[in-house]
Amino acid sequence: MSHDLDRIDLEILRLLQADGRLSNIDLANQVNVSPATCHRRTQRLFAEGYIGSVRAMIAPSRVGLGAVALVGVVLDRSTPESFAMFEQAVMGLKMVLDCHLVAGDFDYLLKIRVRDLPDFNRLHAETLIALPGVRQARTFFVMKEVKDSGPLDIGCE
Repeated sequence: MSHDLDRIDLEILRLLQADGRLSNIDLANQVNVSPATCHRRTQRLFAEGYIGSVRAMIAPSRVGLGAVALVGVVLDRSTPESFAMFEQAVMGLKMVLDCHLVAGDFDYLLKIRVRDLPDFNRLHAETLIALPGVRQARTFFVMKEVKDSGPLDIGCE
């Protein structure tokens, strides 16, 4: 946590994380500052990178993307070049929601959202195993999403 953030900044972050559609006036009222002060602070939080973006959380099942797979990927070489090539290729795959370089049994852990199992099967056969440097991909299908994209626990001082 940055020491540059005071209680009001943290409260602005917490409130916007809970509801990114809050108007500046509503936000200012909730943090007990003037709308001008609130706007300046919010703009600073964007400018300094505390807030990366504001976007809508779409219900996946409502748009036909109800299946989630977590895929552990092992590369055939552990070199900066092979990591860079894999990462660049993954960045172009819209169905990959998250890609993390991890320690442990895998080099990368991917979170992938698709329509259904046949959709994933096509993706796996045509795309995943053909990614640069992939030696092995182990898939775990999500049976139930208990908690997904939870808010960060930033607290308030």
